[in-house]
This record gives sequence, C-alpha cells and structure tokens, in this order.
Amino acid sequence: MEAVALNPGRLVAAAVIGLVLLLVLIIKFKVQAMVAILIGAIAIGLLAGMPYEQIVTAVNDGIGNTLKGIALLVGLGSMFGAILEVSGGAQTLAVTMVKRFGDQKAAWALGITGLVIAMPVFFDAGLIILIPLAFSLAKRTKRSSLFYAIPLLAGLAVGHAFIPPTPGPILVANMLNVDLGWVIGIGIFCGIFAMIVAGPVWGSICGKKYMVPVPEHVANQADMDESKLPGFWTIVGIILIPLVLIILDSVAGVVPAMESLRPILGFLGEPFVALLIATVVAMVILGVKHGYTMPELEKIMTKSLEPTGLILLVTACGGVLRYMLQYSGLGDIIGQAVSSANLPIVVVAALVRICVGSATVAMTMAAGIIAAMPEIAGLSPLYLACTTAAVAGGATVCSHFNDSGFWLVKSLVGMDEKTTLKTWTIMETLVGGTGFLVALIISFF
Repeated sequence: MEAVALNPGRLVAAAVIGLVLLLVLIIKFKVQAMVAILIGAIAIGLLAGMPYEQIVTAVNDGIGNTLKGIALLVGLGSMFGAILEVSGGAQTLAVTMVKRFGDQKAAWALGITGLVIAMPVFFDAGLIILIPLAFSLAKRTKRSSLFYAIPLLAGLAVGHAFIPPTPGPILVANMLNVDLGWVIGIGIFCGIFAMIVAGPVWGSICGKKYMVPVPEHVANQADMDESKLPGFWTIVGIILIPLVLIILDSVAGVVPAMESLRPILGFLGEPFVALLIATVVAMVILGVKHGYTMPELEKIMTKSLEPTGLILLVTACGGVLRYMLQYSGLGDIIGQAVSSANLPIVVVAALVRICVGSATVAMTMAAGIIAAMPEIAGLSPLYLACTTAAVAGGATVCSHFNDSGFWLVKSLVGMDEKTTLKTWTIMETLVGGTGFLVALIISFF
C-alpha cells in the first residue's frame, strides 16, 4: 500500500504525540505494552488524518506480516531452549568451559557461554540456568558475585541482542529485508567486542568496586551432578546446527561452485527449517536418549510455549506501529531529512532507540522507522546487516526500571536498585554502545 499524502508538519506532530503517549502509558501508568503500543499507533493514524480504512489496514498488515516472520522461530526456539535446560546441556557447556579456562579466567568462559546459550535460549531462561555457576565461582574464590555475574549477563545480553535465531535481530532483518547469514556474521563480530568490553572488563571493575555477597539460598543450588550431564561437543554441535545451515545457505548464494546445492541449502537454511531440525535432534539426543519419554518431552515443550504468546503479541503490535508510520508517509519525511542532513542511516538507527523497557519492542519501533525510508532498498547486504546490528545496539542501552530484565537481575544477584543501576544498566549500555560502534565502523567499508 502506498503512503497517503499528509501534511508533513501534522504528521511529525502526530508521530511525536503518539510515541510520547505510548511511553507515558507504559512508564507512568504501567499499561500492558501490547495495549499501549496499539493505542499509540492508532493515535498516530488518527492525529495524522489517515483514512479510517487505512488505519485498520495498517494494523492488520502489521500484525500479519510481523508474525509471519518470527512466530515459528520464537516457538521453536522456546522448545529448543527448554530441552537444552532440562537435559543439563546448558550446564555442560558452562562447566566445561570454566574448567578449561580456570578460575582466574572463568569470567571469560562465562561471557562466551552466555553469548552462545542466549542464541537459542531466552535471556531470562539462560540467566536462571547459569547464574548458580557464577555464584559457585564467587563463593569458591571469595570474590564479589559481580566479578562473574556481569560477564555472564553481558554474554547473555549480546547473544539476545545481536545474533539470530534470537527474535530481535530476526525481526529487524525481516523488516529491512536483509539475509540472515549477513546478520549472523556481523552480529557475531559486533557481539564479541561488546561481550569483552561489557563482560570481563566491566565485570572486573564492578567486582572490585561493589562487594555483592553470594545469596545463600541461591548458592546452595550451584552443586550439580556432572556425571549425568550430556557431552560438551554434543551440546555445541546441536546449538550450531541452525547457525551453520543458515550460514551455508548464504554462502551458497555467493559461491559459484555451490550453485547446484542452492535449492537444498536454501530449504535447509530457511530459519524455521534449520531450527526445526535442531529441535528434533535435541528431542532425540538430549531428550529420548537422555531418559525422557515422549509424553514427558511433550509436557516440557508445551510448558515452554506459555510465555511466547505475550512475546509474539507485543512484537506484532510493534509491527503495527511500523506500518502505521510507513503508510502515513513518515518514512519519506525522515528519509528526506536524513538525506539533507547527510547522516549515515546507521547513526539514525541508534538515534531512534525508544525506551519502552523491552529490547525487542524497541528494535521493532526503530527498525519500523528505518524500514519506511525509500533509500533502504538500494543499500548493500553488508550495510543493511550493520544497520540491523546498530538497531540491536540502540535497543539494548539504558535498561532501567521499566525493563523486566532489570528487576530479574536485581532479584537474582541480590542488589539494591542503586547498585543495579550502577552495574547492570551501565553494562547494558556498554553492550549496545560497543556493538553500535563496531557496526558503524564496518558500515564505512
């Protein structure tokens, strides 16, 4: 659908009022995010003077097109992560890496582990699974728990923000129409630097500055029977299945020698197919062969789907906002302003970061504005992948009171609000800022 011709001044005012309304509803009145975003999006359409039929069309297109790209991935990723959790696979990866790195370099091991685990497992689940290991190390070395918890949190945050198949970057990539292979490559590159700066480096500073003791009730859960855990390379192999298939699909598109394999790799590298394969392999190797019956696995996998409904609906409503802005013609206005100001679109991606508490919603809102810009269609896959990473970085910074992750970290680690702001919030800002800067540098090439 083409954008309607609306008065630019009225359109900009409508967008500002609608976005402010959204933020006030979420932050001030604690309105549920899905409802707040819908109200904000519809308010933009009404205030801008869009025809009623077009407002309805924008809502329907936003819901349908957004869910079309991520619904299966979120569901499959949730089930895959649940199997990884109950089998002890996540613990295997963490324990093995810590052993190989040693206590002194365990912070690095935890950062890398968090980064890998956060790709198939939601941030909250990954944190709950792995935080006992950080507490165990802190108790054994008599250090502040932040020395190990911050690197773990940084790794989880990086994997959650930058690297598919986690939902945020997949959603942005779909909006900007960029191949996931490029997004994975750039995301890993940006994520490694972000994890180092926000993880071991910042964690060491926090660990020396703030003595946060290990919560006794959590530390007691850190002991695990390592003899019953699955093998390290088994877990690594299963986690790599979707990533390798997606990357092979992208490589086949640019390597002439792989031309004959493009149809089959194109099918296997389709994200939902790749993740489905990994989930089935996990069901067999980590489930059935690990002693679980199919009825037990069915219950585990069904239970894991309970939080996905909210995630999908909130994200879909973020897509509604994107389509409302696009159909109203705001993208054309922003595009003209960016062109006249001669600003790189990657910079704009960071500037439009919206503090709504949810990184995925913030990514959706920022990507929606950028995707509506006409010049997006002519950009290279590399630049679009950098833009995706920049959006992810911008949507990660400044986690505070309106972010559920803020309260989860505060509660699990045992910090007060002030200390959480000085440690976790700065860590999230370092993750997003570093990832953005690396993406910006790459985008110049």
